Amino acid sequence: MDAVNVTADAEEFTCNAYFVDGAVPTLVDAGTMPGVVDVLAEHTDAVDRVILTHQHHDHVGELDAVLDAYDADLFAYGDHPRRDHALEDGDEVEIGDETAEVVYTPGHAGDHVSFVAETALFSGDVVVYDDGAFDDGSFGRTDMAGQSRERLIESLRDLLDRLPDSVESMYAGHGGPFHADPAGDSVRDVIERALARAERREPKYPDE
Repeated sequence: MDAVNVTADAEEFTCNAYFVDGAVPTLVDAGTMPGVVDVLAEHTDAVDRVILTHQHHDHVGELDAVLDAYDADLFAYGDHPRRDHALEDGDEVEIGDETAEVVYTPGHAGDHVSFVAETALFSGDVVVYDDGAFDDGSFGRTDMAGQSRERLIESLRDLLDRLPDSVESMYAGHGGPFHADPAGDSVRDVIERALARAERREPKYPDE
């Protein structure tokens, strides 16, 4: 699966928003970058759906603009006034040319879900490859209201339990994508490293 980060050139704080072309053209998260609709137009004439990992502002700031421009359906776990399809743990959702399983992964956000497809993981903010705190396996912050390190640890364990060996790429909400190297780390290795770091229960950032 090939995913294009359509917010890669943003000058403001935003999540990564990934467009996946194929039988079901899909945008994973919308980000906060003004003009994301114009970037999408460079890659596609159609977006069938937007699926959300969670509804923190940096993931949904431009959501209305995308939905309006493409008349796309909205898939989300948490309530949203424009939600067309409610996601639940264990559901299946089409992304491009693959079918992904919805895995409920709270801790960073109460409505957080990840999408596990045959070859790719869209992990939102529950696990990232590099984010300034760690460069080869990190986890979403859990020091703010409504967040829980203990629940995030459970979510990482759930992801590992439900991750097929065929997953070769991880597309996270922040930082760069990760692609497995046959001679190096796998996606599972990255998640296991993030889990080990989260289990230390030490502050992720000095100001926590």
